[in-house]
Amino acid sequence: MNWWQDMVCYEVYPRAFADSDGDGVGDLPGVTARLAHIRELGADAVWITPFYPSPLADGGYDIADHTGVAEDLGTPEDVDRLTARAHELGLKLIVDLVPNHTSDRHPWFQEALAAGPGSAEREMYLFRDGRGESGELPPNDWESAFGGPAWARTADGQWYCHLHAPEQPDLNWRNSEVQEAFTEVLRHWLDRGVDGFRVDVAHALFKAEGLPDAGPGQHRNPLRNHLMPYYDQEELHPLYRRWRALLDTHPAPPGAVAPEDRVMVAESAVFDPARLARYIRPDEMHQAFNFAFLEALWDAPELRRVIDGSFAVPGSAVTWLLSSHDAVRPVTRYGSPARARAAALLMLALPGSAYLYQGEELGLPQAQVPESRILDPLWERSGRTERGRDGARVPLPWSGGTAPYGFTTAAPDATWLPQPDDWAPLTAEAQEHDPESTLHLYRAALRLRRGLPAPDPAAPPTWLSAPGAPHLALRRGDLTCVVNLDSRPLSLGSLGLTGRPLLSSGPPVTDMLPPDTAVWLTEGDPDGVRD
Repeated sequence: MNWWQDMVCYEVYPRAFADSDGDGVGDLPGVTARLAHIRELGADAVWITPFYPSPLADGGYDIADHTGVAEDLGTPEDVDRLTARAHELGLKLIVDLVPNHTSDRHPWFQEALAAGPGSAEREMYLFRDGRGESGELPPNDWESAFGGPAWARTADGQWYCHLHAPEQPDLNWRNSEVQEAFTEVLRHWLDRGVDGFRVDVAHALFKAEGLPDAGPGQHRNPLRNHLMPYYDQEELHPLYRRWRALLDTHPAPPGAVAPEDRVMVAESAVFDPARLARYIRPDEMHQAFNFAFLEALWDAPELRRVIDGSFAVPGSAVTWLLSSHDAVRPVTRYGSPARARAAALLMLALPGSAYLYQGEELGLPQAQVPESRILDPLWERSGRTERGRDGARVPLPWSGGTAPYGFTTAAPDATWLPQPDDWAPLTAEAQEHDPESTLHLYRAALRLRRGLPAPDPAAPPTWLSAPGAPHLALRRGDLTCVVNLDSRPLSLGSLGLTGRPLLSSGPPVTDMLPPDTAVWLTEGDPDGVRD
């Protein structure tokens, strides 16, 4: 079994993780200084979101140089120190690759604007003439994931495609120069010792040939970034096979994993299991994010359907996640800390890999960012009806009783995004001294998960609960997980379960499992329950 097939990967959003220089913005040295927290939690890998130069029209995903480092986050040497420290701690390092678009400040796009219609420079992007008598209408009816049309007009009258913000022009992936340039981007970061890539918007690089109208049924959902019907083109897969071959053969510097142990993860918002499986064939991506699980409601039949669907294609490399920098935090999404804790035990009991987002282990709720401080482009482009993702990107609380909670030495009102006034009980320091805290729950769960015999990560769990029941009970190897999603207590004895309780998301469990609570049981005798 490869290390990534049952790994726990911790996502870091660097501007909100830890600030080392007191400017109120998290940075790479701050991440390096706090890597021990991630290792002590029990993670196997760190995925760090973009740290590249960016005007920040979309939180760092509008990139002006895919091989550079943003000045406010550090230097190339800081990347090297982060990589070395991660490897020293036994952590793999995964970085973001953002190939669908660039910043409008990127030299390629600036050159395309200057070169004018019909130029080779414009062929690197999706420039088109408009419709209407004088080209005053967009080339088609596509909508942006952030609201409004997916086209912006230039001063010379042409339009360019942007599936996200206007400041993020989409690249033309049928252009050989674009493909060659990103091959060099991959080589650059492999040479610096990274162990893998998370590929942003991996389903959308190639647009439907001819850029046809989507029609009235096109779907826009900011959580999914799910742009129907002009994504998921067949041309993606030869590209990803070439990238996979590069990962499997490009020499590794000292400290990095061997080429055959690297990992490439697709952010593919594809919800048909059979089509999603195409991304993770043996010679393409290693994994793809399981958005269906992330979006599932707190409902036993729905969660069971999603879990079964995740194993619908034999041999799939299954992943699980409850949160990310793009999603509402589970405490808020599910409606309570108890449900979020129970969902964590369910996720960590499932075969496959788990992705955690920074602050999930602290049980942070979605923060309510004041309107005057919202940065997410969704806010303005939705006509100020969608607050966007900033509430999940508020800086972490590390210590102390008031903001900025040890995140920075800057004044509280100088942090990149403002922190809530009531997070003192949720700091890592406060939870360190509380054995019933969410931090301790995650540490205990990850330690137990690592210590139990690892079953086949592609084999579905065995269901011990009936379809349609208001609870879930499943067995994964020596571990049994029971989650009570009902409003009434559940008797474990009534299910015929006799295993010894290992870990509960709520109060200690003997027989009666309270509502919104999960418990792990085993017939074996692993060493210890809590850290």
